[in-house]
Amino acid sequence: MIQTIEHDNKKITGYLAVPPQSGAGVLVCHAWWGLTPFFTHICDRLAVQGFVAFAPDYFKGETAVTIEKAKILRGKAERKQAKIQTRTALDFLVNHPSVTRSNLGAVGFSYGCGFALEAARLRPKLVNSVVVFYGTGGGKFDKTAVHVQGHFAEKDEWGATPQKAEKLKQKLLGADQEATFYVYPEMTHWFFESNNEAYSEQPATLAWNRTIDFLKQQLRTT
Repeated sequence: MIQTIEHDNKKITGYLAVPPQSGAGVLVCHAWWGLTPFFTHICDRLAVQGFVAFAPDYFKGETAVTIEKAKILRGKAERKQAKIQTRTALDFLVNHPSVTRSNLGAVGFSYGCGFALEAARLRPKLVNSVVVFYGTGGGKFDKTAVHVQGHFAEKDEWGATPQKAEKLKQKLLGADQEATFYVYPEMTHWFFESNNEAYSEQPATLAWNRTIDFLKQQLRTT
């Protein structure tokens, strides 16, 4: 459900999905479409798998269905504020009564990948696993202790090319982090998103199963 949370005198809005039983916490970072039903459904799907999932709303209720509008939303968003939202969401998650572990995971999609990776830098002793879907991010990883799983499209037309993915992987490995990346043949950007014309069911299902297996292994949940 969409709700406003408060932690350490900071308020942010996002979508929270809680499983029937307690579980590990996972941060979900939406793409430049905003916190659309697709991304809230990702939280619900994670809850079905036993995770407590929270997706901060980086665009404060605004969403887009066209690339033109998405570019506007991305341009309006303040990186400093998004960083505060990410940190607050992580602190909220780890203190949630249904979260059973002190380690958290993060999953980012395209625009949200930078925030998912940033989560590991913001809380290096807290975030030990990050999954990125067709997106990368800058910055150093010398003070993190994270394993990153990546899902990339062979024919990505929006910059998250296999070559750029390989650069991120080498940066992680060079900082003594762990990285497991997959490139999906013939796929284009957004192949995982079922509400996008680029969606492809078989690789999307494979990517999802790999994500769940990875998070369960890293966060030691069944």
